[in-house]
Amino acid sequence: MPVSSIVRLQAANLAQLEDLLCLNHLPTQDCAAQAQNFYGIFDGDELIAAGGLEPTANYALLRSIVVKEEFRASGLARSISEYLISLAEAEGKKAVYLLTETAETYFESLGFSSVDRVQVPLEITQTRQFTSLCPDTASCMILTFSAH
Repeated sequence: MPVSSIVRLQAANLAQLEDLLCLNHLPTQDCAAQAQNFYGIFDGDELIAAGGLEPTANYALLRSIVVKEEFRASGLARSISEYLISLAEAEGKKAVYLLTETAETYFESLGFSSVDRVQVPLEITQTRQFTSLCPDTASCMILTFSAH
């Protein structure tokens, strides 16, 4: 069966999402609460890539970009990242933030740059990703959109 386009995940996909995140040492604690903000790519009925875009009033938090091991290096992470970034821009967000422990170089290739946590707006720093799910040692990054 062919690989699907990017789709918004449904409640029925939550267990697959949590399994994929867990296998890749990414937080799962707030998946149920954030389920409506996750998107994925399927191979048949199997979730093979996913990512989340947690919106706030003026910004968005890109989170949990993950690809099943045997599908890596096939462009799926880039596809889902670019899709989520374009959603944030289309929604009029000023910037997209993210936290990463391992993929700083990768996200730089998508246009993100490092930012000191003290410069991050309160509406982003109050997300669970910032307050409790990601360690303080995770790199914080930003992609700012040009004014429209």
